[in-house]
Amino acid sequence: MNEPNLAVLGDEAVALGALHSGVSASYGYPGTPSTEILECLIAEYEKGGPLASWCTNEKTALEAALGVSLAGRRALVTMKHVGLNVASDPFINGALLGIKGALVIAVADDPGMHSSQNEQDSRFYASFAMIPCLEPRSQQEAYDMTREAFDISEALSVPVLIRMVTRLSHARAGICLGKRKDQNALSKTEDKTRWMLLPAYARKNYDALIEKQKELAAWSFSHRVNKLELKDRDLSFAVITSGTGGNYYEENLEDFAASRSGRLPARLHIGAYPLPSASIRQLCERAERVLVIEEGQPFIEEKLRGILPNKVIVSGKLDGSVVRSGELDPDNVRSALGLLPRKKLKVKIPPLPGRPPQLCQGCPHADSYQTISAALEDLDSKAVLSDIGCYSLGALPPYSAIESIVCMGASMGMAKGASDAGIKHVLAVIGDSTFLHSGITGLIDAQKANTPMTVVILDNSTVAMTGCQTTMVPSEKLKSLILGMGVESGHILELEAKKQCLAENSLKLKEEILYPGLSVVIFKRECLEAFRRRRKQAEGDAV
Repeated sequence: MNEPNLAVLGDEAVALGALHSGVSASYGYPGTPSTEILECLIAEYEKGGPLASWCTNEKTALEAALGVSLAGRRALVTMKHVGLNVASDPFINGALLGIKGALVIAVADDPGMHSSQNEQDSRFYASFAMIPCLEPRSQQEAYDMTREAFDISEALSVPVLIRMVTRLSHARAGICLGKRKDQNALSKTEDKTRWMLLPAYARKNYDALIEKQKELAAWSFSHRVNKLELKDRDLSFAVITSGTGGNYYEENLEDFAASRSGRLPARLHIGAYPLPSASIRQLCERAERVLVIEEGQPFIEEKLRGILPNKVIVSGKLDGSVVRSGELDPDNVRSALGLLPRKKLKVKIPPLPGRPPQLCQGCPHADSYQTISAALEDLDSKAVLSDIGCYSLGALPPYSAIESIVCMGASMGMAKGASDAGIKHVLAVIGDSTFLHSGITGLIDAQKANTPMTVVILDNSTVAMTGCQTTMVPSEKLKSLILGMGVESGHILELEAKKQCLAENSLKLKEEILYPGLSVVIFKRECLEAFRRRRKQAEGDAV
């Protein structure tokens, strides 16, 4: 290792690690103790470096990063621990996607609540999402682990979380810098099924994530920072440290050794998750007492019961006794109990044709999707990113018109990120109620940057998918809302979603797609089911 040549904050070390990893875009929302990461990157951007910008909130920041990843480029997202609550929807769902360009989420926890309303531990989120987590204990590790996180994300096609804490984020130390990598070339994902979380695809993606856990466990077990110290140690007393807890342990080693005639306990330091279970079992094989020193909540301590051997054998989903994915039923529980399968009545049933869900006959979204496909037909470098709603069915034949479905509002942020990454013609397709639920903040981000993208709002005047509830803002006020957000009036277009208007509408939509700035196109026509209900109610009232 060369001599340290640059003194930096822990947050700045993360920023430099991202820059030297070839990051193409960085997004975040300010929050102590994470703020300096993006401030450092924004300063570089203003000097001609890769894109870096603040977003309306943590959710829109992470969704923009997903768009960059879909485009094949590397992205970093920064936030504090409570910000991860705001971003939890795309964060958890993002673990099921086919991450292409690396996606790294740097989260700074605040043990002691120096400037926060709680003391939550982001390792629980990484474990919940079943993705790798790296926990540096020094500024050098913050730099090195950030660089590693980008490589691991692309190697395993998963997001990677870096967990910082206040003392590391805001302390300064010298680091050695590595060789800077070039940015990835623009290379949009080709497997749309890995980016659309329709149930049929999501189940497969979830099974693939479960299957990756074996590879993640092997990676964690062999990771250089998960260091096991057994030689010439007191094996009856085991110590497990993690993150900066390892620093505080080592600061006391001299006094500790003096109090025990020079004998040090067996020790395992953990900085890469999932937990290296095999190393923990090896550490504690002859231990009478285990002391866990970890910054934050008792994440490791709570899990030891399930890792260490004891008189009671624990079986369930982790050892395969109970199915890990899908629903339980009497038959798969029966096998877990060691019972033979029940006798079944054998009935010959001919193969049934598949009946995938589809848009209702006469649905306005069908005409809107045909218009979108016609407008994009002869354009290259394009992406159509959609959202959660009945219009998600535009992913299926005969339309096959959209490429991503992640969470409520994600189409907006992902479109911004895909555009930032270099895709020329990007559309965000979102329903009117979903736009009001979670799309407004993403549109604010795009408006602030005047991102060259086209937002297509499918306004059917109701919350159709969940039973035709009333939308919070009526259709006639939608354009005024968008105007009030700062979108140029000349690039807010209202079109009637009808088949006879297809040719005219596709030309108008194409003009907005080619406009090198932000435009919003609203396709308007009432949901047929809502219309029927409204007419039936009116007839009942008349009687």
